[in-house]
Amino acid sequence: MNTKFAASVLSALLYAQGLLGFAAVATVLLRDRAHASELTVGNDIPSGPSLLVVR
Repeated sequence: MNTKFAASVLSALLYAQGLLGFAAVATVLLRDRAHASELTVGNDIPSGPSLLVVR
């Protein structure tokens, strides 16, 4: 009985560790993707004077 309990606790801990690892990888990938989209959006904005200033 004690061995079955220890096995179930170990299994639950390994499962939780796997979920946390998956969440960490997803967080890093989504953060990098968001950072890359910020760079591309920033490059679309012209760096010269705006039309309001030229007018």
